[in-house]
Amino acid sequence: MRVLVTGASGHVAAAVIPELLSSGHEVVGLARSDVAAEVVARRGAEVRRGSLDDLEGLGRAACEADGVIHLAFKHEAMISGDFASAVEADVQALRALGEPLKGTGKPLVSTGGTLMLARAGIADRPGTEDDAPPGGPRVDAESYVVALAGHGVRSSVVRLAPLVHSDLDKHGFTSAMIQLARENGAAAYVGDGSNRWPAANTYDIGLLYRLALERAPAGSRLHGVEGPSMTRKLIAETIAGTLGLEARSIREEEAPRYLGFLAGFASLDNPVSNERTRELLGWEPTHTDWVEDVRHGHYVA
Repeated sequence: MRVLVTGASGHVAAAVIPELLSSGHEVVGLARSDVAAEVVARRGAEVRRGSLDDLEGLGRAACEADGVIHLAFKHEAMISGDFASAVEADVQALRALGEPLKGTGKPLVSTGGTLMLARAGIADRPGTEDDAPPGGPRVDAESYVVALAGHGVRSSVVRLAPLVHSDLDKHGFTSAMIQLARENGAAAYVGDGSNRWPAANTYDIGLLYRLALERAPAGSRLHGVEGPSMTRKLIAETIAGTLGLEARSIREEEAPRYLGFLAGFASLDNPVSNERTRELLGWEPTHTDWVEDVRHGHYVA
């Protein structure tokens, strides 16, 4: 299969592209700059220049592919505080990729996040793949992709855990929290830190995207999480122990100081199940879990 991958120079693509290539697929990676193009080429993919803002180019690239994996997101805008524009750009890019695929039966695998379930108030029990919030940031994009199943597209969405981790991670939430802890002299959590976040190893996620591309039924929602969600206190204590700092409870109003762009997510409770995903695709996370990965030391080297 000739597969178009957006966000091909990013963290998750570092596992997705080798996984696809090792299984016999051809990969065309979207690159918006010379630096990104060099990264994509080193990963073994064919480089296609373009960006999320080039909607016409995205449509042409989708037409020429046998399947699409959409990983790109305007993370810089999110980090700078302009989450709304990043979310809107994602919706527009997905429409550009999805419309040409209608009636073809080709797969489109998109990316969402499990934190959207917490934002929707699903926290009294583990959120499942069947939970479908009615709307909101990242939810609208997911709903569009799922709806493509009714238009002849084998569409699916991978909801990623907020803590996608491995030695491939240079700029994700784990890296950000470690850097913030260094800057503040403490690893922070809000209140008693009993709210929970899930995690997933990047290498397991690479496999999940390949399986979704190859066999996910149309309209599937999939959960990229490795196991039970961890308390934010445990997360902070693990980072603190690795850095030789203290884990510190902070008030909600202190979150921007200690947690930067993550402050808006810090108090969300996000227990998540992956049972349906494992049953549907035969996917089993096998790589190092988050706590052991952080303790291993590559994040603080």
